[in-house]
Amino acid sequence: MHVARIRSSHVTRDGQRRDYESVYLRQSYRDGGKVKHRQLANLSALPQAALTAIEAVLDGQQLVPAAGAVTVARSLPHGHVAAVSAQAGALGLPELLGPPCRARDLAHALVVSRVARPGSKLATRAWWGDTTLGVDLGVAGASTDEIYAAMDWLVRRQDSIEAELARRHLSAGPGSMALFDLSSSWMEGTCCPLAARGYSRDGKKGRPQIEYGLLTDPDGRPVAVRVFKGNTGDPTAFIEAADVVRNKFELTELVMVGDRGMITAARIDALKQDALNDLGGLGWLTSLRAPAIAKLAADDGPLQMSLFDQVNFAEFAHPDYPGERLIACRNPLLAVERARKRQALLAATEKDLAPVMRSVKSGRLKGADKIGQRAGKLIGKHKMAKHFEVTITDTSLTVTRKEDAIAAEAALDGIYVIRTSVTTRQLDSAGVVFAYKNLANVERDFRIIKADDLDLRPIHHRLEDRVRAHVLICMLAAYLTWHLRKAWTELTYTDSHPPTRTDPVAPTHRSRHADLKAGRRVNQDGLPLHTFNGLLDHLATLTRNDLQFGPNGPVVPTLTQPTPIQRKAFQLLTAAIPQTIK
Repeated sequence: MHVARIRSSHVTRDGQRRDYESVYLRQSYRDGGKVKHRQLANLSALPQAALTAIEAVLDGQQLVPAAGAVTVARSLPHGHVAAVSAQAGALGLPELLGPPCRARDLAHALVVSRVARPGSKLATRAWWGDTTLGVDLGVAGASTDEIYAAMDWLVRRQDSIEAELARRHLSAGPGSMALFDLSSSWMEGTCCPLAARGYSRDGKKGRPQIEYGLLTDPDGRPVAVRVFKGNTGDPTAFIEAADVVRNKFELTELVMVGDRGMITAARIDALKQDALNDLGGLGWLTSLRAPAIAKLAADDGPLQMSLFDQVNFAEFAHPDYPGERLIACRNPLLAVERARKRQALLAATEKDLAPVMRSVKSGRLKGADKIGQRAGKLIGKHKMAKHFEVTITDTSLTVTRKEDAIAAEAALDGIYVIRTSVTTRQLDSAGVVFAYKNLANVERDFRIIKADDLDLRPIHHRLEDRVRAHVLICMLAAYLTWHLRKAWTELTYTDSHPPTRTDPVAPTHRSRHADLKAGRRVNQDGLPLHTFNGLLDHLATLTRNDLQFGPNGPVVPTLTQPTPIQRKAFQLLTAAIPQTIK
């Protein structure tokens, strides 16, 4: 038997040619030496796929259902962890962590997981089995005890890891700089000895917390991190950071850049006393507090508004700061914002006090002690008590603004003074201002670590070394994220062509290219833009599928066809899309 396809055509009355195909199931046989055909069925109405299958069977082929021929035995998300691992490999992260061993594989997986999908250690352990990261690194079946042991192993290697990062990114010699700042995050539970109540930078008042100081290069690339008790002051953290830089990194000519709360006058005096402590030899760059600025701006002081007649920053000297340079800067936009904020806080304080004043006036609230207690709770709420004159008697409450004090403070709006030991041979005045403004890079790192990408908080560990290991993992993940964000600027909303800054005091602006990219939401190649986390989510749709051919056939791992964005993401990392993670 066979399938016969008979084609025919005819021309209609209007001259159009029409073609037809008839399909028959026929049997061929010989009759007296002649080949004859017997028509068994008319198959013309069957779908083309059915006709093709009948032809294949009659030709001797053995057909099986598609579901039985190839089975997808397993499908795992692959692209996001493969991309982060490729960047980790390019940076030499596995070798940085330590020699090959089970603990290193687990620590490496913890760092990569913190970038690709931040979560608790228990959640990460469960997630490993659902991605190629856990399967390829052999950590999918890791126990909780193994993970904690790997964290203990990692924290013991912290000094050597940070020393290598410092060697890579903190150059030795005059003029080399490092940025340092302190932040905090709250903790769950109260058993950890590091947990203490202090000034919360997360706005979690009354919650136990830890503090951690981050040391970076001038571009904000993380180099080292230190964890402190939750009530540690900024100056104390700075002393330990300076000790790490000088004694562990052996960088004696480095300039430490920190804000005015970090590098205080007392810390500067300590740095000057080479013979009295171990921290001598380091330079510093910071800014003055408001009272010191007001003293410089007093009558006959060197800080006068005439300094800013032609430029918005000027350098001067003062006998109270021997051997140091002072650079005064005035930002008009900052002045406007501070004036607006002050007026808003003054008005808010008066609004809070108005009900108390009405109660006193109506006689519902009497007694100087009771009136003072009610008013005292409110007048310092917005930290504006210094700008109000308060008079209290048993039957009256009078609150008036100190206009002279307000005007004196307003005269210094937008003005800040940078204090540094850096010589003019190392940096000119504009360079000093640029260096101080680089502290914004550390603040950006804290946003990445705490909220935007890596989700460091809250902290659930109760042992000191586990807390330190957790923060170290987040710091190493921030190191990876820093490089990934830089490589993927073309696929994200990040400004890939920031304009060159000529004025160190003026605020930065996005380039026209970045504005156009954000407005169109596509890059120059027409590829859709993503946020950093959105790009990782899109990469996760690149899966690795284990295909099994036949019931007992071989299993072949196969990647899904990558999208143009996925291809471009790996191209920007100068890496091929790997089938396995090594």
